[in-house]
Amino acid sequence: MAVRIAIDAMGGDLAPDALVQGALQAAKANSGVEIILVGQTDKLPAAAELPQNVTIEAAASVMAMDESVENLRKKRDSSIWVATKMVKDGRADAIISAGSTGAQMAAALLLLGRIPGITRPGICTVFPTLQGGSVLLDIGANLELEPEQYLQFAVLGLVAAEVLLGRQNPTVGLLNNGTEEHKGPDKVVAAHQLLKNSRLNFIGNVEARDIMSGACDVIVTDGFTGNAVLKTSEGIAKTLLGLLKKELTAGLTRKIGAALVMPGLKGLKDMMDYRKVGGAPLLGVNGISVVCHGSSDAAAIASAVGQALNLYNSDFTGRLREQTAQYFTAE
Repeated sequence: MAVRIAIDAMGGDLAPDALVQGALQAAKANSGVEIILVGQTDKLPAAAELPQNVTIEAAASVMAMDESVENLRKKRDSSIWVATKMVKDGRADAIISAGSTGAQMAAALLLLGRIPGITRPGICTVFPTLQGGSVLLDIGANLELEPEQYLQFAVLGLVAAEVLLGRQNPTVGLLNNGTEEHKGPDKVVAAHQLLKNSRLNFIGNVEARDIMSGACDVIVTDGFTGNAVLKTSEGIAKTLLGLLKKELTAGLTRKIGAALVMPGLKGLKDMMDYRKVGGAPLLGVNGISVVCHGSSDAAAIASAVGQALNLYNSDFTGRLREQTAQYFTAE
């Protein structure tokens, strides 16, 4: 049976065109997937124009990027609500959206519910490092965390590192402004003690400068800090690659040298390109919900479909439930 993935075709800066093109690319590359484009039918291709494994589900309205999440309950005909409800009803196995992160998280909480023991969902990403990547969470879902939530995210991150990075007994670090246990805000200090006393493979505090060296497999922080780290790294990578290109093409001799190192530079660019990852799974909800960058293009959406397939085939949600059940008492 094909894996069914619902795509919020109206979400994102480049919707619906980029979402449709990305869906078509993914459908062509993965014969064992069925993609459902959810959105306003007058803005989507006619069914006759689509391949057999791409269908359309009508949704009358759209949650705007800057729209209050409170409006979601009133807009149950919105593309993000309809797509998420398809997962709840068993009509889809995963949902992908590049729209409002707040609306996507709210829809997942209201329709899919939380995994027992998890009080707030978080968003994780694979952060490029010298050791092949680390899982970083939260990257924007929660501006602040209580000490217990740092521990919850560490447990969620453990499974993410196993599935997304293939790590066994992943190491966990707490992002802080120093390695000493007493450093940081009171809640972070308290979180350090909870992590230290847990059964997790906790290595202690990790400073931001050590993230890209691959100091640990899972890095836990609040959403404000995590998002700032992610956006800063994206900016630095873009700037460095731009400077390298400028310097390597300044003169004939350098251009000849540039031709020799170009394969390596391309590999570096690909490693830093969010489009290759596609999206970030929303952790802690009872279903697969992949959050994509608001400016995702067709390539990013196609990559997100591949990620959703990996999450489904690895029983990601089931493994999250199993792991959290070992650490927390169900509510």
